[in-house]
Amino acid sequence: MAAVSAAARAAAWFGRCFDAEPEGVWHAPGRVNLIGEHTDYNEGFVLPFALGQGVRAAVSRRGDGLLELRSRQVPGEPATAGVSKLAPGSPAGWAAYPAGAAWALREAGYPVTGASIAIDADLERGAALSSSAALECATALALTELSGLSVPRTQLAALARRAENEFVGVPSGIMDQSASLLCRAGHALLLDCRSGQSRDVPLDLAAAGLVLLVVDTRVRHALSDGRYAERRRACEQAARALGVPSLRDITDSPELVERLGDPLLRRRARHVVTENARVLDVVRLLRAGQPDRCGPLLTASHASLRDDFEVSWPQADATVEAAVAAGALGARMTGGGFGGSVIALTETSQRAGVLAGVTAAYAGQGWPAPRFLDALPSPGALRLR
Repeated sequence: MAAVSAAARAAAWFGRCFDAEPEGVWHAPGRVNLIGEHTDYNEGFVLPFALGQGVRAAVSRRGDGLLELRSRQVPGEPATAGVSKLAPGSPAGWAAYPAGAAWALREAGYPVTGASIAIDADLERGAALSSSAALECATALALTELSGLSVPRTQLAALARRAENEFVGVPSGIMDQSASLLCRAGHALLLDCRSGQSRDVPLDLAAAGLVLLVVDTRVRHALSDGRYAERRRACEQAARALGVPSLRDITDSPELVERLGDPLLRRRARHVVTENARVLDVVRLLRAGQPDRCGPLLTASHASLRDDFEVSWPQADATVEAAVAAGALGARMTGGGFGGSVIALTETSQRAGVLAGVTAAYAGQGWPAPRFLDALPSPGALRLR
C-alpha cells in the first residue's frame, strides 16, 4: 500500500509539472551504512542496507532531445538541458545528480534520449542517508528501462558513481549506488570495494528483539565542500608512504600504520584499517545469529571517526553518548560526516528510553529536536508502475 501511494504521489507530481501521465515511476532507496565508513574509496569493506524510504522518478520520453527536470522537494529550481550537450558542471545543484546519470549513460555508449522527469522523495537531503545516490539510481534505472536497454545492475551502479564523481564533483566510493541497486529485503550487503563482489548478510533485527534507530541530527552536510576530498587525499598519501596500492592492503597488518611519521596521516590510516576489521567482525556476528553483540563495534567505529578521522560533529557525539547512556547497545554516526545522522542499535524494550534520552540531550543544549526513524532492511531499486 505504501509503495502504491508513493507511486501515485510521484505520478500526480509529474502531472502537475508536465500536464500528462508518466510512462512509469521508479523507486530507488536510500541506505544506512551499518558499519564501514570511509573504507569504500580505500578499496575496503562496507556493510550497508537499503531503507524503505527513497527517491521516486516519474518519467516519460521526449522526442526533442531535452532533459527536463523538476523536484517536488526543490520546486523553485527546475532545470532543462539538451541530453547530447550535457557536461560536468551544468546543470548544477540538485539537478546535477539526475543529469549526471544521463550523461554517464551516454558517455558509456548507451543511447538514452530526452525525458521529462519529476522527482519526489521521502528522504531528507543532507541527512547522510544517500539521497543523492538514490536520485542517480532512480534516474539511471528509468532511462535505461524506457530506452529498452539491458544494463547489469553492477554496471549501472558504477555509472551512477561516475555521475557523482565526474559530473557532480564528489569523489565518493561505490557503496551508496551499490546499496541502492543491489540490496535485498531483510539483508545487509557486504561489499568488497576492490573486487566489486557482494554478498548478502542476514539482518533480521526484529527476530532478535532489536531495532536500529536512525537519528537525524538535523545538521546538514555537503560532501562537495572539500573536507571529504581532503580525507580521501590523506588516505592516498598514507598508502603511498607505506608503499601499498591502497590502505586495504594492510587490513591484516594494522601495526604498519605506526610506521607513518606524519601523525595526521597515521590517524587517518588507523581509522581505515581498524574500520575494515570491524566490518568483518560485524559480519561474523550477524552470520552467527548474534546481532546483539554488534553494539560495541558500532560505538568503537564512532570513536574512530571522531578521533582519528575527525569527521564527527557535536550533535553526533552527544547522540551517541546519550543513546548508550539510555540503554542502547551501541551507536555511531553514519555517512560521510560533518552532519547527517546517527544509528543506535537498541533492544526493542529500550527503544522508548533511548528516544527520550536523546531528545532530552538536545533540549539541554538548546538544539532543534532530532528526528527518528526505525530502519528496516528493504529491497533495492525497482519500477513501481
